[in-house]
Amino acid sequence: MIAKWKWPCGVASRARRLRSIADSCGFQGIVAGTRKTTPGFRLVEKYGMQVGGADTHRMDLSSMVMLKDNHIWATGSITNAVKQARTVAGFSIKIEVECQSEAEAMEAIDAGADIVMLDNFNPSELELAAASIKASLGAKKQVLIEASGGITEANAAEYMVPGIDIISFGSMTQSVPHVDFSLKIAH
Repeated sequence: MIAKWKWPCGVASRARRLRSIADSCGFQGIVAGTRKTTPGFRLVEKYGMQVGGADTHRMDLSSMVMLKDNHIWATGSITNAVKQARTVAGFSIKIEVECQSEAEAMEAIDAGADIVMLDNFNPSELELAAASIKASLGAKKQVLIEASGGITEANAAEYMVPGIDIISFGSMTQSVPHVDFSLKIAH
């Protein structure tokens, strides 16, 4: 029975370390995992994230619409993808768009996205893009900006920059060592 909990304890430990890094940097945003979990272990890994102080991002594919490159290519543009997703998702489900540039993020925002994910930006590009997007929006629209892609425990502090609302880590559940413990009583 104990062996079943060693893996989610590893996830919780990593989530706690990432939250501690954020706190030590003064990062005010959300530290989150991603949807990328081990098949059959989603609930225990998501529980580990929560216990460690991180957000689960989304529990499953029905929790939020996430538009990636294939969706955009299939519909012809970010604008078309967001508009088609909104007709299916309705008003109550958030739409997030994975963006490779500031221009893509602005198109997603103009089309009605609730969250833009700045994917695989380096730290300096990320900080500039987030500041520019926030400045162009002013107070007229509330959109969350997420940083993701290639962010690990080793480089996390570099990505915890002003203007980022959410920083998500696939590494929170990927290649996590289990916590080795037992309940053996010493005698």
